[in-house]
Amino acid sequence: MFRVCKWLLAVSGVAAVMAAPAVMAEDAYPSKPIQFVVPYPPGGPLDSMARLLAERVKGDLGTVVVENKSGAGGNIGASIVAKAAPDGYTLMMGAVAINSINPWLYKTVPFDPVESFAPIALVASVPNILIVNKEFAEQNKIASVQDLISYAKEHPGQMNFASGGNGSAGHLAGEVLNTRAEINSVHVPYAGANPAKTALLAGQVHFMFDNLASAAPLIKADTVKALAVTTLERSSFLPDVPTMEQAGVKPFDLGTWFGVFATGGTPQPVLDKLHAAYSKALMDPAVREALATMGSDVQPGTMAEFSELVSNDLKKYKEVVADSGAELF
Repeated sequence: MFRVCKWLLAVSGVAAVMAAPAVMAEDAYPSKPIQFVVPYPPGGPLDSMARLLAERVKGDLGTVVVENKSGAGGNIGASIVAKAAPDGYTLMMGAVAINSINPWLYKTVPFDPVESFAPIALVASVPNILIVNKEFAEQNKIASVQDLISYAKEHPGQMNFASGGNGSAGHLAGEVLNTRAEINSVHVPYAGANPAKTALLAGQVHFMFDNLASAAPLIKADTVKALAVTTLERSSFLPDVPTMEQAGVKPFDLGTWFGVFATGGTPQPVLDKLHAAYSKALMDPAVREALATMGSDVQPGTMAEFSELVSNDLKKYKEVVADSGAELF
């Protein structure tokens, strides 16, 4: 009996020694710089916000190095994070396009949209907005979504809309409008949102769906006509602009969001530290001001709430992509 007890004590001692490094590693986290992958080129809203947040979390997390790994609609950068060690030293600025749309838009993606990532913090939630060429709107007395729909029905196949590319959020929103309103407007894809807006301003296309952050300067300058936002609630930054559903096109809920993710399987204590640091940073006045310029007034929430958003949008966009007729890559 005494020998058995000594054996059990020895085994438990070994187990404790083996477990200690993992516990100590989590307690000491972070002990080296953190890589923050932005799956898009430099200069965009995700990149700018990632860099601003990297500065604001220094006090809690130390050095955070932002690296742009663009390509394949964000899939290249996402694959780097998905394949990284689940230790909290590789993060990603994910987005609805990467985490909820690409899995249905591409025949294959180099990650599992559910298992490969651990949602940490929702950073921004921004409406997309339906904007129309101002001259076209004035000439045809288009002051509402229903006016636009009526014009499309009276001129089948003669109205077109721009987007930042096949399968982009703007493309999907335009096709959903076609389906829900039973109209036939022609999609004209461009190599990015900026060329699409240039075409809209030049009158080469009639309308487009753009994110509010990008479209706000045009709306403020009164160079385009804003008809509706694509979220279920009006934007506090454009309170007089109705939602698509309020304008009579139902169902219609296609917002844009982005947030911080870690590699799937990262220990919960590490995720908790990351969530606390980024939630604190998101309340920083400079960050709030930057988010406001994007048209986002989202408040930090829980990891569970963010995870639910990602999961719900993954299910929603399966149907949206199928309805859009967007070609798989």
